[in-house]
Amino acid sequence: MGSVLSPCTPKSEWRAWARAARAELPDVSEPITATLRDLLTTLGARRVLAYRALSGEPDVSALERDFELLAPRARFRPEPRLTLHAWHTATEVSRFGALQPPQDAPQVPLGTVDAILLPGLAFDHAGVRLGYGGGFYDRLLPAFRGVTVGVIQAALLVPELPRDPHDCPAQWLVTERGAQEIQ
Repeated sequence: MGSVLSPCTPKSEWRAWARAARAELPDVSEPITATLRDLLTTLGARRVLAYRALSGEPDVSALERDFELLAPRARFRPEPRLTLHAWHTATEVSRFGALQPPQDAPQVPLGTVDAILLPGLAFDHAGVRLGYGGGFYDRLLPAFRGVTVGVIQAALLVPELPRDPHDCPAQWLVTERGAQEIQ
């Protein structure tokens, strides 16, 4: 299922490729979650910003038994950004189709978070993430001082993606085949 796209290919084409490829993949949430549980425990993480899975994304919600999970909410005013909230408050469907906390859910400061699990359409071997195009994680990550973990199916891990100056590569990548630290 390898990509024939190059790093010079526009992100829109990469996103179309990744969506089509992901639609053909089996659910590998269980082995990914097991690897994440081991990695986060080894790293000493307790409070983890996770994500409520969209269709085709690995579902990491089983980690709630072992960690204090937080869920993001996409906000658009006064500027686009993510706010962080208790996992259980994610009861409202966002415009993107994932569960998110309601507007008035109490916020959790980013500085209290140990690790962020990053969803994406694809990642490359350098930890660069192909997101959905909203830039929400691109705005959040520069201020984060903890561990970042890209979560992706192995078939969507590619040699090299287009990279922008503002990209903050993940420090770790986790697939159904295991965890890899980015050097």
